[in-house]
Amino acid sequence: MTTSTPDFFDYIIVGGGIAGLRAAIALAPAGRVVILTKADTRESNTGYAQGGIAAAVGPDDSPALHARDTMLAGVGLCDENAVDVLCGEGPKYVRELIDWGARFAHHANGELALGLEAAHSVRRVLHAADATGREIGRAMWDRARTFSAITTIDHALVTELLVEDGAVRGVRLFDNEGGVHEMRAWATLLATGGAGQVFRETTNPAVATGDGIALAYRAGAAVADLEFVQFHPTALKMPGAPRFLISEALRGEGAKLVNAAGEPFMQRYDAAGDLAPRDVVARSIVRESERIGGGVFLTLAHLDPDRVRRSFPTIAAMCRDVGLDLATDLIPVGPAAHYLMGGIQTDVWGRTSLPGLFAAGETACTGVHGANRLASNSLLEGLVFGARAGEAMREGAAGGHYSVDARVWIEQSPVASHQSPVTTHQSPVVSLSAPGAIRDLMWRAAGLFRTSEQLTPAVAALDASYDAGARTIGRQGNNDVDDWRRFNLATVARLIARAALRREESRGGHFRADFPQKDDLHWKVHLTDRKAHNI
Repeated sequence: MTTSTPDFFDYIIVGGGIAGLRAAIALAPAGRVVILTKADTRESNTGYAQGGIAAAVGPDDSPALHARDTMLAGVGLCDENAVDVLCGEGPKYVRELIDWGARFAHHANGELALGLEAAHSVRRVLHAADATGREIGRAMWDRARTFSAITTIDHALVTELLVEDGAVRGVRLFDNEGGVHEMRAWATLLATGGAGQVFRETTNPAVATGDGIALAYRAGAAVADLEFVQFHPTALKMPGAPRFLISEALRGEGAKLVNAAGEPFMQRYDAAGDLAPRDVVARSIVRESERIGGGVFLTLAHLDPDRVRRSFPTIAAMCRDVGLDLATDLIPVGPAAHYLMGGIQTDVWGRTSLPGLFAAGETACTGVHGANRLASNSLLEGLVFGARAGEAMREGAAGGHYSVDARVWIEQSPVASHQSPVTTHQSPVVSLSAPGAIRDLMWRAAGLFRTSEQLTPAVAALDASYDAGARTIGRQGNNDVDDWRRFNLATVARLIARAALRREESRGGHFRADFPQKDDLHWKVHLTDRKAHNI
């Protein structure tokens, strides 16, 4: 592949969300930093986060209480050290955001207005109306622009990590005109966000295709916990309308889920009712819809309409765009893929299993979320671990060391012909020329309710498609950016489906209808995948 002369920076950051920005700010005093974003600099999952950022800053709260809630939500798989770091350091970094100008909601007396969300025992969610991520992103970009050492390049699709002598030394990328470039650096951070676009139904923006996970896996880094996908229970479900997120914060302020007959139903499925953990609410919505033979709705009609519209202006505006009044109408909702608990395996400093490679935010897996993320811990994760990854990169730290209990699958060949979790047999290839086919397959086979009967043929089909994609991008001189995009999507989909088939129990965001019980004796472990060689 012909490339231009390599550019050198001290630090490369792939992704411009909260984790990447916080790392860049930490790194700017130490050297030249480049932030590579796949689309516009403002297009990331951070900007779409509505509800808020959780931190123990209230008078009735503490890091220990926040940690307890996080551990309970994670259903036995949270890494306790990572949780202690997140909850212990969270208040410091949130106050830093406020010092940088982030405008969170306050009461008339000047105190922070803290919200309540599912599985939190106290109010601890800071918010900026219902556009918290956008406000945090604004404050952080304003801060980043004060450093002349930070360069930003948008519409840059990173396709490969440059691995030399077992260490990551930079990246290969396409620019916005399709030109191929190499950039080299002492350390590279992947902060590419989530992978919701692997599924047909998702709250994530179009850029959330799991690129960082695919890059790290192909380079030989360990990835973990990919079977744990959080399906948000309340995305708008209206024919012809986008599946935009309707924040859990609404239920925290009193919104109710009702069935097609107008009856509240969540108490039938969980004692915590509308504020049960997200995985419970999501599956309950599907079960209730099947039970009664109709849709499920969110209602705020019993609340003060002016307060509803004032508190949730962004969601109210989105509802108006599709002909609904958030304050008075029944809002049709249903689950959609929202967050990936797994990702590139890291320690609490963002160090991966490959020297020179770091990861932070949703693309990383510190183990902090376990099997199910506590609401509003995602922005905090990006903030805390982005800052820590920046510190570690400055120190030139080597690869991470992991003490978690894990089962590791090492794939010996560039394609899926060895150590497959299913018996090899002929299966139709899911066309990589039609990513919608992969998304549809994943929604049907690896969505809220999973079984071996569905997952086995899905994994075989994805294995075959991954093999075909590997051959396509491996062709000499292949500069087709769409081939790389499709292959990234196929890589991540395959990893998620294979992990879901291996874990023969139900825990958190992973529910196996054929193994409906949690099994601590056999499955209180992390499932890790790693390739032995690059493609």
